[in-house]
Amino acid sequence: MATLFIADLHLSVDEPAITAGFLHFLAGDARQADALYILGDLFEAWIGDDAPEPLHHEIAAALRALSDGGVPCYFIHGNRDFLLGKRFARESGMQLLAQEHVVDIEGRRVLIMHGDTLCTDDAGYQAFRARVHTPWIQRAFLLLPLCFRRRIAARMRAGSKAANGKKPMAIMDVNAAAVEQAFIRHNVRWLIHGHTHRPAIHELSVNGQPAFRCVLGAWHAEGSVINVTADEVKLIAFPLS
Repeated sequence: MATLFIADLHLSVDEPAITAGFLHFLAGDARQADALYILGDLFEAWIGDDAPEPLHHEIAAALRALSDGGVPCYFIHGNRDFLLGKRFARESGMQLLAQEHVVDIEGRRVLIMHGDTLCTDDAGYQAFRARVHTPWIQRAFLLLPLCFRRRIAARMRAGSKAANGKKPMAIMDVNAAAVEQAFIRHNVRWLIHGHTHRPAIHELSVNGQPAFRCVLGAWHAEGSVINVTADEVKLIAFPLS
């Protein structure tokens, strides 16, 4: 048996192949897991649990079937779906976790997170993140009519895409010092995250001890899963169809 980790599916009606691949994964390999952890950006955008999107209900039903089948599912918010709330969590059977969470797997203490907070060189993004995570701003946004929220979200996505296109690639990757601080802060030797869309398992040294940073890939062209068993931690890519 294995514990599975995924992130950065960016599900939307515009990418039906990703949705189909994810539903196939939930009905197949995920059913054999000890647990499934989704480390953010499950959806391309999230404007509130009250948005009547058929895709949301389809995904919730599939996740509920997984948890009802005995595979617990956990979720950490990403930068795209940080407003996903308790209502959707109840519908899908997911348990919401803090943005930094340590889980014990087969004797390993593993820190899991979305990963955007590690990208501290991108000062513009971090300032934007701080604003949109302000509780009163989130409450005010969720009180707006759905049509207004959709327009705001669309403008924000367009602005983000334009801004990222002008940034050096290196600035949008993790900062080495921020990574080391996360290892030390939580007293771990394993870290799993997404966000950067650069799948790899990096070996590094923290306080003179070996440590491992495992990065999940996005599901744009293929699925990406980190599989943790008693014997190994493995990054797996697979076709969506």
